[in-house]
Parts: sequence; structure tokens; C-alpha cells
Amino acid sequence: MSINATLIGQMITFTLLVWFTMKYVWPPIMQALEERKSKIAEGLAAAEKGQEEIRLAEKKAKKVLKEAKEQASEIVSLAQKRANEVVEESKGNAQKEGERMIQAANAQIEQEMQQARESLRKEVSALALRAAEQILQQEIDKAKHKDIINKASEQLG
Repeated sequence: MSINATLIGQMITFTLLVWFTMKYVWPPIMQALEERKSKIAEGLAAAEKGQEEIRLAEKKAKKVLKEAKEQASEIVSLAQKRANEVVEESKGNAQKEGERMIQAANAQIEQEMQQARESLRKEVSALALRAAEQILQQEIDKAKHKDIINKASEQLG
């Protein structure tokens, strides 16, 4: 193996190239790689944090949904209870109103019956008076009296 000036020149050139590369090219590349590495690590951490936040949000959403369903169920239950109370109250009111109307109708019927009796009594009295007048105005005759009494009784009904 012979060492000549070309080989020495090549070695010096290679050494200068390595030195130049190590001094001026390698540090920015390494710095860029470190920055990229840290960005990727930050991105992964942010992604994991995001995943955790998503899990927490889903958990919170499920909890809120469960609470909302419970509240809705409670509201529906209260509404049904109130509806039943309103129905029962309405039934009670309707029954009271019906009883009141029946009492009013009975009172009205009683009053009308009293009026009819009074009217009938007045009418019978008037007929009796007319019959008596007719009897007194005509001469006394048994056949005529009987005929008048029969007519009066027919009018009474």
C-alpha cells in the first residue's frame, strides 16, 4: 500500500468535509430533528390529552343525559300524578254539580207541583162556584141539579 500525495489530499479533503459537516451542517440538522421530535412528542401528548378529554366529555355527557332522563321521568310522573288529581277533582266537582242540579230540579218540580195544585184548587173552586150559581139561579129541580153536577164533575175530569 503506497501512500501518495493524492491519498493524503483526499484524506485532508475528507477530514475537512467531515469537520465542515460536523461544524456547520450537522448541528442544524440535529436541531431540526430535535425540534421535530419535540413537536411530535407534544402532538402525541396533545392527542392523548385530547383523547382523555373526549373520554371525560363522553362520561360527562352520559351523566348529563342520565340526569336529564331522570328529570324527564320525574316530570312525566308528576304530570301524570297532577293529571290524575285534576281528573279526580273534576269528577268530584261534576258529582257535586250533578247533585246540585238534581236538588234544583227536585225543588223546581216540587214548586211546579205546588203551583199546579194551587191552580187546580182555584179552578175547582171556580167551577164549584159556577155550579152553585147555576143551581141557585134555576129553580130547584132534582134532574137539572143532577145534570149540572154531572157537567161539573165532567169538567173536573
